[in-house]
Amino acid sequence: MTEAGSRGIVPGAVEGPPSSLSPFFFPLLLVLTAIRLWVAARLPLSPDEAYYWVWSRALAPGYLDHPPMVALFIRLGVFLAGPSALGVRLLAPVSALLGSIFLARATEALLPDAGARVALLFNATLLMAAGAVTMTPDTPLLLFWTAAFWALARFAASGLGYWWLLAGVFGGLALASKYTAFLLFLGAGAWLLAVPSLRPWLRRWPIWGGAGLSASLFAPTFAWNAEHGWASFLKQGGRNAAFHPGFRYLGELIAGQAGLATPLIFPLAVAGVWLAGRQFWQTREAGHGLLLALAVVPGLVFVEHALGDRVQANWPAVCYPAALAAVAALGGGGRRLMVPAAALGFVLGGIVYWQAIAAPLPLPRQFDPTLARLAGWRAWAEEIEAAREASGALYVADENYGEAAMLAWLLPRGVVVVGLAPRWTLFRLPPLSPALASAPGLLVETARRAPRLNGDGVAVTPLAEISRARGGVTAERYRLYHLQLGDGAPAAVILPRPEEGRGEGRGEGRGEGQEKEM
Repeated sequence: MTEAGSRGIVPGAVEGPPSSLSPFFFPLLLVLTAIRLWVAARLPLSPDEAYYWVWSRALAPGYLDHPPMVALFIRLGVFLAGPSALGVRLLAPVSALLGSIFLARATEALLPDAGARVALLFNATLLMAAGAVTMTPDTPLLLFWTAAFWALARFAASGLGYWWLLAGVFGGLALASKYTAFLLFLGAGAWLLAVPSLRPWLRRWPIWGGAGLSASLFAPTFAWNAEHGWASFLKQGGRNAAFHPGFRYLGELIAGQAGLATPLIFPLAVAGVWLAGRQFWQTREAGHGLLLALAVVPGLVFVEHALGDRVQANWPAVCYPAALAAVAALGGGGRRLMVPAAALGFVLGGIVYWQAIAAPLPLPRQFDPTLARLAGWRAWAEEIEAAREASGALYVADENYGEAAMLAWLLPRGVVVVGLAPRWTLFRLPPLSPALASAPGLLVETARRAPRLNGDGVAVTPLAEISRARGGVTAERYRLYHLQLGDGAPAAVILPRPEEGRGEGRGEGRGEGQEKEM
């Protein structure tokens, strides 16, 4: 396979002057990373991030919700920066930086002189604006997915089989990040089958060697699932159990992506993929086929899911590296739109950061995800601690895993925080002792539901109601209960607390006044 034959990009698609942003690409990325590190330090943790921080204190090859990579990222970040919001999120801006370089190099392998603009376009999406300052399983997933895309693009440009080995390593790391990475393998397989010049590679060892490397990196998570009754596979695979055919969620999916990719970048991505599809239909060239395989194959899976159930807004993020690389093939007009589209995206991202940190707009909860997920947690924890002291409770418990993790992150050291949910039995965490179970406790529950505890000797008595709010706008209401678990207590574990000596552990960016603003 020659380089020209494997590249699969028509010459006319790359005509034009080199990107004027190229000389400034790395300085811009460094400035952007510095801003994101500052924002990551200033923002309070979300419940999901606190939950993943608990994972990092109880490392395992797998968890109920996802593979373990996010826990490893947090463990390393906290080791480097201490138990603070910045420590938990430290590798998120760094991953965005590295992923941007991989995306630029992947694009350059297929469409020379377009990599810098494509990478900046990707960074300008609201998906990346949020994902680069928070720590979730999507953080390592996107990094390793984009790295695998780079390796496959280098293979498409060179025809050298060893790139499959590197793609296999990155693919395996992506699988160890989130099960969505199976779509990477589905797309790569479709690519090999759809491109006539690539089919002979199915009989060559580098592809199967790469697959073996992926399998070996994913093997610990597979073994964990086998040991725990396939709990994680069943949970994630069961999302299609309640299927309600219709178009309601499909409309949500399209509108959500148009908003999160931003109104200019989303149509550019669609146009780029459309052009890549048209060119591939005419030529069957490998370059166009790779862009289609990694953008359209996962996209079709999400569309199928949306025909019967809701697709979370972050799920299709894996489609964008290849989709935005395809934008570079649009030619002069499309390329000229990339800079204003990126500029608009960065402005919108800046507004989101400003709202999350300073909340200048008193938006209601349904229109402000920063209020719902990030605001008011410290004051909430302080009210709960005051209620615990007043009631004489020896521990604080919560049935919601995210709220329990927030309590473990925010309450004063020395306060015992108890997680009450079946999922906690899958963790290597100390169980609640019989002596503490028989002592009085304080139960925290959202006001939207009543306590679900049951068992011999379990007694729940209402105490008070509190709110979590920012600037007078309520994010959530909660009820506090006197709790007596007794001998028949449900599954309960004692959650870890931030380590002594390397930070306060309650630092939503440090500074007592900051959370008051939130």
